Amino acid sequence: MPRIKALMTGSLPGFVDVVRNLNSPALLEDNVVTQAKAAGKRIIFYGDETWVKLFPKHFVEYDGTTSFFVSDYTEVDNNVTRHLDKVLKRGDWDVLILHYLGLDHIGHISGPSSPLIGRKLSEMDSILMRIHTSLLSEEREALSPSLLVLCGDHGMSESGGHGASSLEEVNTALLLTSSAFERKPGEVRPPERVQQTDLAATLAVGLGLPIPQHSVGRFLFPVVQGRALREQLRLLHLNAVQLSRLLQVRVPGYKREHGFEQFKISERLHGNWVRLYLEENNAEILLNMGAKARKQYLYTLKALSQALSSQEAQYDIYSMVVGTVVVLEVLALLLLSVPQALGATAKLEVPLSPVCSLLFYVMFLLLWAMHMVVCTSTESSCYLCSLAWPMAGGVLALVSALLCGVLSTLTRMCLRGKLLRRGTWPSGGWTTVDKKRSDHQAELSVLAALSLLAIFALVQSRCSSVAKGALALGLLGVYCYRAATGHVLSPWQQDNKDVSRGIIEARFVYVFVLGILFTGIKDMLKSQVLAAGIPVKTVGLWDVYSGLVLLTALLFRPHNLPVLVCSLLIQTVMTKFIWRPLRHGAAEVTVMHYWFGQAFFYFQGNSNNIATVDISAGFVGLNTYVEVPAMFLTAFATYAGPVLWASHLVNFLSWEPNSGPALRRACFCYALLSSVPVSAYVVLVTALRYHLFIWSVFSPKLLYVGMHLLVTAALCLGFTAVDRAGAKADAGKVAHC
Repeated sequence: MPRIKALMTGSLPGFVDVVRNLNSPALLEDNVVTQAKAAGKRIIFYGDETWVKLFPKHFVEYDGTTSFFVSDYTEVDNNVTRHLDKVLKRGDWDVLILHYLGLDHIGHISGPSSPLIGRKLSEMDSILMRIHTSLLSEEREALSPSLLVLCGDHGMSESGGHGASSLEEVNTALLLTSSAFERKPGEVRPPERVQQTDLAATLAVGLGLPIPQHSVGRFLFPVVQGRALREQLRLLHLNAVQLSRLLQVRVPGYKREHGFEQFKISERLHGNWVRLYLEENNAEILLNMGAKARKQYLYTLKALSQALSSQEAQYDIYSMVVGTVVVLEVLALLLLSVPQALGATAKLEVPLSPVCSLLFYVMFLLLWAMHMVVCTSTESSCYLCSLAWPMAGGVLALVSALLCGVLSTLTRMCLRGKLLRRGTWPSGGWTTVDKKRSDHQAELSVLAALSLLAIFALVQSRCSSVAKGALALGLLGVYCYRAATGHVLSPWQQDNKDVSRGIIEARFVYVFVLGILFTGIKDMLKSQVLAAGIPVKTVGLWDVYSGLVLLTALLFRPHNLPVLVCSLLIQTVMTKFIWRPLRHGAAEVTVMHYWFGQAFFYFQGNSNNIATVDISAGFVGLNTYVEVPAMFLTAFATYAGPVLWASHLVNFLSWEPNSGPALRRACFCYALLSSVPVSAYVVLVTALRYHLFIWSVFSPKLLYVGMHLLVTAALCLGFTAVDRAGAKADAGKVAHC
């Protein structure tokens, strides 16, 4: 329906027309069909019933077919063709409209590459031949030539749909055939690109009808190229006047528009030509002056059409922003009122204190001043600015009142938090509250939530679709886990809810961690076994990396989540602006990854002291002590910084064209860098075995670096083995070929 509307009215359809497409109402906007009926032309239609709904009383004869039953691509066209021979033999009509649906239905069913497409195109070719042959035979007896217009209302994507904006969907054929068009024998004209809105003006000019009032298109000049120069200029002037009047109605500052200025120039040139024509001047002078005026008119029509089309595509940003603010204020008010609304009393109170009342008046005056500035400075049409001042004032008062309600609720929550920290309730009773829920808990909650959002934003871009969804749900589960353990606040928790251990929430996150790791490892194995290519391998590696990031976010304390965000941010910045643009070698990048990994080992709170190991990480999601999971989780939480940087190194090098040698060099450099401090500490511990600081300084450090070396060795051996297996597989394929 939106495309038929564009073809017949010459105007751009809006988003609401997509909804109306399901039940098309009668088209009240000025259009070619209505103009033709008003001029007494007899119109016959066969095909898509959308036309019958748009023009309910315009056809002297019609037969509509259902357009949404896409499984039918045979009968839906046969019902149109069965009328063809009979109506072509009759001479009692002026306009015949045929809308075939078979090609569209085949595209929806099986796409444009379906074997059914060729047969359907052959069928359409035969129908066109019948129509063209019949029209030519009638022209021998009639005085005026006929016009055959072949066009599509839309294109088709590779999947068979046409609801987006790809070139295949928005481009379609347009062919105009008539014996009135002059063409020299053997002349071949390259196809031109025109707008769909140009057809309405073209049909109106061809049929001798007024151009639709709201048309933003320009008629196709080759249609009138065979007419006299005086007639060409007259038709060009009519189209230019119609577009300039529409510009004056829709654009307040139309006089400053480039198209309107060109229109005035065109009128002056046209007037000079008419004056010379009436004075019967030299034919060559008239021809040159007329050609100049014609060229200026064509340029003017293009400028006016573009100006109107771009104006149609503009949005009322001011009204949209005000509406968005109202919606967000209501949402914030509802979220802040969750504890009261879902509590035992189930009541929603929005107190308005005298302070908030004063704030209301201040906000209202500020918004009113801003409204006056916007409405007096903007040149485009605005819905809120077009409202009467009492209505606009009511909207601004609503915005101010909602803002006061949000601030009142926030103030009440902050006061309640202070009373809880003092150990009192608003009613005067005393209770005891755990200090861990009261010390800067609101600030920590906001910081944790923002950090989790930042983690998702930094990691999700290169994840597979499955891993992306699992990562989002997993990070939500991390916040729920910390809310269950009492570290952060959650809007769905009541004030008197006991703090749990969050076992269910943590296991919920573990499920997504394992799912992401499984997806990534599956893609890695697929790339090795089936030689699926580098993209599959890199996506799999990044999925493994994102799974490790999700596990780190779960094991880290809430105050350490910003450290994780900083680590991910540095990785992103260094990759985009330093390592890749400057083309650092594998050895240099490996050294920097090693250093950053060591730095973040200390940034997350670790030291050479054994007491800084976070033992609680080994019990996240466990309701009893299980040795192997506890040891793994504790070790991973301790070495999360180096592990994430090592994993990022593998991902970075996998994008390189020669990833195999680069990865092997990186493994060698990483092993070398890890071995140097271990060797030094082994020598120092052996030489200073009787020193006082051995057990307090050197032994713990040796334990840390030894464990680090084991993890590094395992990673290096694993990636080297995988890379060697992939190299052997590639070599085998080359030998086989």
